[in-house]
Formats: sequence, structure tokens, C-alpha cells
Amino acid sequence: MATVAFHTLGCKVNHYETEGIWQVFKTNGYERVDFEKQSDVYVINTCTVTNTGDKKSRQVIRRAIRKNPDAVICVTGCYAQTSPGEILEIPGVDVVVGTQDRKKMLDYIEQYKQERQPINGVTNIMKTRVYEELEVPAFTDRTRASLKIQEGCNNFCTFCIIPWARGLLRSRKPEDVLKQAQQLVDAGYKEIVLTGIHTAGYGEDMKDYNFAKLLRALEENVKGLKRIRISSIEASQITDEVIEVLDKSEKIVRHLHVPLQSGSDTVLKRMRRKYSAQFYKEKVEKIRKALPGLAITSDVIVGFPGETEEEFMETYHFIQDIGYSELHVFPYSKRTGTPAARMDNQIDDDTKNDRVHKLIELSNQLAKEYASLYEEEVLEVIPEERYKGDLDEGMLVGYTDNYLKVKFAGTEDMIGKIVKVKITKAGYPFNEGQFVRVMEDEMITEKIS
Repeated sequence: MATVAFHTLGCKVNHYETEGIWQVFKTNGYERVDFEKQSDVYVINTCTVTNTGDKKSRQVIRRAIRKNPDAVICVTGCYAQTSPGEILEIPGVDVVVGTQDRKKMLDYIEQYKQERQPINGVTNIMKTRVYEELEVPAFTDRTRASLKIQEGCNNFCTFCIIPWARGLLRSRKPEDVLKQAQQLVDAGYKEIVLTGIHTAGYGEDMKDYNFAKLLRALEENVKGLKRIRISSIEASQITDEVIEVLDKSEKIVRHLHVPLQSGSDTVLKRMRRKYSAQFYKEKVEKIRKALPGLAITSDVIVGFPGETEEEFMETYHFIQDIGYSELHVFPYSKRTGTPAARMDNQIDDDTKNDRVHKLIELSNQLAKEYASLYEEEVLEVIPEERYKGDLDEGMLVGYTDNYLKVKFAGTEDMIGKIVKVKITKAGYPFNEGQFVRVMEDEMITEKIS
């Protein structure tokens, strides 16, 4: 039996797609082995969001070639899409496929075995207008299931290469989304994370259908689904209709990731983001009215070209003002091929690092403040795995609906189930909790005292 090994770099979408590519191999009789082992085929799913992503991707490709020089080396993903020529220059790379036509990978492998000539299967992504269906009825290693609902982005922010790697926005057919969601729930997943490149842009390329309608359809039609999480939503996508759906929903969790990038209007303009700080704030206030206790997480880029101390402080105060429950802070990194990489007034690394540290400290403080609101409360947690600390044997780790990470004493059979946990000590990154009980419809044979 032929074997295949996978290595995924980058985002949730890539992890989702690796599972989809694995399904194609599985259907064709392949056995999956660990990437560190000898395999007949290696598939490297690459990332290109930063120049470092490219570099890491090249390192992993070379590692696979060293492991088994006779294997067929297949490279796919965003870096493959934007720089196929660069990848084919690496001696030992056999097949390159970008961010579409992944199903052709097996044909290319057979073709390569016969012809022994490297194959470039990358085509112009900007011409693609149809969502490429990749089935993912289950995941190899997760308790939370991702469900990819759209592909591509039309925004062209000045720091971002992704539209060139992923193409323009295209949505998955609603019936395919619902079918896949039902399969995931039937496979035992309680929570589904809706994901994509520009997730809540879903439906912008459709007539008479949109993201809010999809949320409603998932809630009404997927039997046994307990939680719906939205991986990311832009401020401009928080429409009144979406707010109404969130307000009425029993299943959409109290957590939204709303990317900010900067709290300064002048920086937002240079980034070509499509909102002002004031617009963003108004959306957040509106949505908090509909979902009291809502956890809002976000991404921020510091040290964007030309960012002055004043602009940075505008961002700092804006973040304090909003009161996020957690931030992902990134120092601006030059991505070759983007307008921002060519801008004047690039910020030096020391200034960037200094600003990153200030924001991370602020984020940690805000995270603790948010978590402390829930001390002594009983929340629902889905344990995902055993806690990997040194001394805490028998501890599980999982997330509450409002995205607090909780560790508590529990048994292996609780993983993936919904359990009630009392938050005994708020903290960051972990909150400590005490197991209360298993939810009624989650029958677990042995209760723990």
C-alpha cells in the first residue's frame, strides 16, 4: 500500500485543506504516515503570508527530500501559488499545485512516475470564480471541527499578499456547507468553527444569499450541532442582519474575532482598510448590546511603515477603550510584492519590538480583566486535550463558549463532550476550573467526584 505524509504550514484554512487533500488520497487507497517517517509521497502545504513563511516552507520541502530522495515531493498552498518557479528550482521537487486543482494532485503524481519530469500544475488564480469543493467529513487530530465556507478576498490591503495567493472572493454553495456540517456533527463534533480567507464575506458573490442567512440555516438545519464559532468577521461585515441573527441565536458563541490592525485613522488609510476607528467602535458597541458578555479578540499590526509615536498611542488608547479579551500582536513584516513593502519610512526593529511588548502587556492585562468577570461562574467547556504541564496529571484543557481557556481535573472520556465547569481562579493564558457536571445529553458512564 502506498503511503503519504503531510506537513502543513500557516493558517486554519491550510490545516482544513490538508485534511481535504488527505481524503482524496485515502479514497485512492493511500495510508497516512507521520511526516518524520519514510513515505512514498510527501505533501507540503505552504504559507506565504510573510517572507518568513516562504523561508520556512522551503526548509520543510528540503527536509522531506532528505528523508526519502526516492519519494514523490508535492508542494501545494499559498507559496506554491505565488512562486511556483522558485519552488521548482529546489532539486527534488516533483509536483507543484497551487491553491486550486488539488484533486489533480494524484494524476500529476502518476504522470510524474511515468515521465520523471517535474510538473508545474499552477494556474492563474485571479481567473477562478468557482469555489473548489474539498470534502472534510472528519479531522485527524482535533476536537473542534473547522468548516471552510469561502475562498479568496477582494480587499487588497497594502500589507497583504493573500488575494494574489488565493484569488478573489468565492463562496461555497450553501447546500454543500450544510451537508458538510451535518457530517461533522454526525462524526461526533459538538462545535464547528466557520473559517475561510475572508470568512464573513460569504455570499458577497451570490444573489439573494449572505452570511447571516447561512448562519440561520446552520442553526435551523444541522441536527445535533451545539456551538457555532465564527473564525473572523470584519467590522464592515457586522450588518444589522448579522447582529439580529447573533441576538436570536442559541448556538453562536459569545466570541467574535474582529480584526482591527490599527486604531489610528491615518494608519488605517495607508493600510487601505475599509473603515475608520469610529466606525469600528460603533459596530462593536452595537454587537455588545445584542450579546452581553461578548468576548472580542483581534489582530493588530504595529510598526506599519510611517507609524509615528502619536499614531501608535492612538492605537494603544483605542484598544484600552474597546477592552478586548485577547489580542494577537504582530510586528509589521515586509512582504515582497505588496505596496507596503515599497513604502518609505519603514520602522526600525527596535521601535517595532518595543511597541509589540507594550501591546502584549496591555493585551495580557485586558485578558485578565475579562477573565476575572467570570470567576466563580459556571460555564460550559469542551475539553480538547490533556493539559501538557509538568505536575498536573489528570488535567484537561478546553475552551468556554466565550473563549476562555480553562484547565480542570477530568477524565479522558470527557474530551470532545460539553461539560459544566466552575471557574475557580481567573488568569491568563489559563483559567483554573472545577468540574461540576456533564451536560444532560452527554452521557458519560463514570462520573468523577
